[in-house]
Amino acid sequence: MARIGIGIVGGGYMGKAHAVAMAAVGSVFATALRPALETICTTTPEGAAEKARQFGFARATAGWRDLVADPKVEAVVIASPQHTHRDIALAALAAGKHVFCEKPLGMGVAESAEMLAAAEASGLVHMTGFNYIRTPASQLARQIVANGEIGRVTWFRAEHTEDFCASPDEPASWRTRGRANGNMGDLSPHIVNAALAFMGPIASLCAEIETVHATRPSPAGPEAVTNDDQAQIMCRFASGAMGHLFISRVATGRKMGYAYELHGTQGAIRFDQEDQNALWLYRAEGPQARRGFTKILTGPEHPDYKAFCLGPGHGTGYQDQIVIEARDFLAAIAEGRPRWPSFADGHRVNQVIAAAWESHERRGWVNMA
Repeated sequence: MARIGIGIVGGGYMGKAHAVAMAAVGSVFATALRPALETICTTTPEGAAEKARQFGFARATAGWRDLVADPKVEAVVIASPQHTHRDIALAALAAGKHVFCEKPLGMGVAESAEMLAAAEASGLVHMTGFNYIRTPASQLARQIVANGEIGRVTWFRAEHTEDFCASPDEPASWRTRGRANGNMGDLSPHIVNAALAFMGPIASLCAEIETVHATRPSPAGPEAVTNDDQAQIMCRFASGAMGHLFISRVATGRKMGYAYELHGTQGAIRFDQEDQNALWLYRAEGPQARRGFTKILTGPEHPDYKAFCLGPGHGTGYQDQIVIEARDFLAAIAEGRPRWPSFADGHRVNQVIAAAWESHERRGWVNMA
């Protein structure tokens, strides 16, 4: 087993998740590379020092350039706001460091294209963080589809719905300011990634995007919301299948509504992240009176489950998805080649989101080709 020095930019929600994952991944998956938590960067020296103590890092800094320059940091995890992604990634790649970047990849297609070009020119490993698609149930669903077990897929429906902004009394915050922090910038990358993972390229789309609550309370009075709350995207995949995506942060009652449904000529699949250890499978076979969706509880026979638990139906959780990402990142470094989803996949997601905005503004269909 070889040691690899890890630096993480960001100590918040996702920074903590990646720190925990890097600390656990070697034990869970017996990886050939074993992470050493070298440096963590947050916005203040005091905060960084506290996060280093809390998460077990050797050093702390309030400057990401110092982290990138640290000779003991060999791979950089970017878990900071998206407006910082481009500069950190380009600097890390130029310094010869492998890079894992949380979604979305930069501030849009221009930045992700630049990041992708730099990553590919460097010959280093690069990955984009799309964790939800890594649940054992979703990995199983992808296998079923790829194996042709439900026949030719004719329809794909998916949503990413949450309700953290559902109430009009929710106060204004960074989430309600600027397009990048809106629903399309925050939630849509995950479900667009799922659509591409299951169905392949989107040939054309037609989107409608809206702000449901035009103002939010603030200490200074009502504040205008400058980004979107929900969107719907009707699409046609290159395979010929029809599709529909719905993304919302105002979906009252939905907490983690990352859900999808696929209909094929020989069966169908349903999944909902709120019940992430179950996959519903329908097979169009046998007598009609005996047909119906079967609930498959994930267990050790399914992808990446056994490393966490030997009990079928006991389940995996959110943090386990991040551990699986860490395993993939380390394996890619050990193999010397990118693994899915790379910066290329992050860039493709950004292209779809940009096309959705273009469609909304033009009020018509956009050809992705």
